[in-house]
Amino acid sequence: MTHAHITTWVLALILFFIAISLHKSGKQRGLKIVQMILRLFYLFIIATGVMMLVDMTAISTMHWIKAILGIIVIGFFEMVLASTIKGKSTGAAWLLFVIAFVAVVYLGLSLPLGFYI
Repeated sequence: MTHAHITTWVLALILFFIAISLHKSGKQRGLKIVQMILRLFYLFIIATGVMMLVDMTAISTMHWIKAILGIIVIGFFEMVLASTIKGKSTGAAWLLFVIAFVAVVYLGLSLPLGFYI
């Protein structure tokens, strides 16, 4: 299940940057399609994360913190994309997105189901 989870968030990250580039190139129809696919991947990320939590025998506080941070990262995905589409300032949202993303990746890799750095 770990590989499915990692695959879904890597694909979501790729789709996120594709959506940003489609917006900058002015292709609104393609942006809407990619945005809907990206939202579907948010659901896949949450589903695989929940499945990983259910499969664990001992869930620590750090697992719950990682899960909450993961939901926050998905929120920042959507905030950055929505602010970019609306033409609003995205500096703070990008900064918070990067900080939360680095934290959740670090926790994901350092907890027992992850890889050891």
